[in-house]
Amino acid sequence: MEAFAPGRVNLIGEHTDYNQGLALPFAIDRGITVTAEPIQARTIEVQALDLGQTDRFNLDSPQRIPGWPAFVRGTVAELSRAGVELIGARLTITGDIPRGAGLSSSAALEVALALALIALSDASAPDRIELARLCSRVENEWSGAQTGLLDQLSSLCGQPGHCLRIDFRTLEIRPVALELDEHRLVTLDSGSPRVNTSSGYNQRRAECSRACELLGLPSLREARLEMTQELPEPLGRRARHVIRSNARVDQAIAALERHDFPALGELLDESHASLREDYEISTPEVEDAVGALKAAGALGARIMGGGFGGHVLGLFGPGSTAPDGSLNVRPGPGARAYHQL
Repeated sequence: MEAFAPGRVNLIGEHTDYNQGLALPFAIDRGITVTAEPIQARTIEVQALDLGQTDRFNLDSPQRIPGWPAFVRGTVAELSRAGVELIGARLTITGDIPRGAGLSSSAALEVALALALIALSDASAPDRIELARLCSRVENEWSGAQTGLLDQLSSLCGQPGHCLRIDFRTLEIRPVALELDEHRLVTLDSGSPRVNTSSGYNQRRAECSRACELLGLPSLREARLEMTQELPEPLGRRARHVIRSNARVDQAIAALERHDFPALGELLDESHASLREDYEISTPEVEDAVGALKAAGALGARIMGGGFGGHVLGLFGPGSTAPDGSLNVRPGPGARAYHQL
């Protein structure tokens, strides 16, 4: 049994998912593949080929340990807690998505693991929204990164040729055609790896929660710009970023529908400025990478993912040449499990 889960690129709407906001991600054609074979013992044996590392643990009592094995053990534990009857398995993990790049390699790993284990055990799978929640719990409780549902929903629900307008208050997902004509989206490595658990990611989420407490609101989705004047800094800046980011999502959809790529590029630039100045998640390496994209002729470029390093995103027009090392990204299908041929 084999399962593949893609990484994702978020076109616009960053750090909005855990604030019940809007985002516009798409699954990419790179990701994580997990191969699962049954074994008789009540154990899980894992080999991460790209890392040259292994792990082995009891299926019925996985213990928390740091590093990539936390995702495997957490996925097993959360599936069992959800009532999925798993069997012993030998797992092999491979991938072609860079780790720490802001392309959601961790969510792709969780999703691929879950689908492979469920299919191998011939168990009933939760629906894709519930499975995204389950994988998010792995991220939150086993890895320690207090992320939202953006990455998991993108990986599970991706559609070729489309990005997804996700409303994280209602969990409504609407495909939006990503027709770029002769334009293209690229990512460029800043050279600074990103790790959510050791960056300021969790602090930003805590700051947004505190802003909600002070405003007496259940989430920043209900906040209005004028309310942010009541907040102390940096909470006011955090809230302003979220409010304006939600608006930029629908503005970006309108630009795509008009095929107005200069306007889309301006929105990417605005998003980057907000993430740098209001949300304060940029680094000198990220700024250099964004500058390299802009110097090469990008219509717009911005920080991507959780920030504090990783890849940056740029939109290039016809005839332009992205910097060496850039990776073309385009929307691909969502995660799936299938029998090995």
